[in-house]
Amino acid sequence: MKYELLKMIDILGTVSFAISGVFAAMQKRLDVFGILIIAFITSIGGGTLRDLMIGDLPVSWIRNINYSIIIFISAVVAMVFNKTIKNFQNTLLVFDSLGLGFFTVLGIQKGIAFGLHPGICIALGTVTGCFGGVIRDIALNNIPLIFQKEIYATACIIGGSIYFLLLKTGINFDWLDVICITTIFLIRLVAVRYKLALPSLYGNNTSEEEKL
Repeated sequence: MKYELLKMIDILGTVSFAISGVFAAMQKRLDVFGILIIAFITSIGGGTLRDLMIGDLPVSWIRNINYSIIIFISAVVAMVFNKTIKNFQNTLLVFDSLGLGFFTVLGIQKGIAFGLHPGICIALGTVTGCFGGVIRDIALNNIPLIFQKEIYATACIIGGSIYFLLLKTGINFDWLDVICITTIFLIRLVAVRYKLALPSLYGNNTSEEEKL
């Protein structure tokens, strides 16, 4: 049951980040090839960095062709039906937040499987959840969300911390995953909806570049 749930989380995370990559690329009006590349690196970027860090080689998407197939199909479907979705920004937010939750759990589980300290497991979950988006944003010439004042990586850290706190209560492992994913997803959505952010070091002054 646990293996099946993790497999489902892996697939859903891959699909979510692939779709978020598609809509991020379409905001920049990239061609079809560019959109597929962005979808791919958004989906596999965090997991690739995680596997390299812990020495789990070859990295997962190289060992299993299904990842590439899932990403390709998800990207094509998102492109075909993009005209039925009026607001790219909201769509990107939803799928990016979902992917953030799914992949954070996967990173945590990978760390647990390698017998790592809970703090390191949370760090691996954060890397897995965030760094596909970091690579995507850099490729699209945007400042990555993780480096801005928006609550992004913080959501992963809070979700991961709750995971290990609840782990001590003896709660069912499957529920732990669901609670962690839901927590991260909701924190991200609420933070954007109510414009919650980490404290700024630069006061309330807005630069000319930020106004554009």
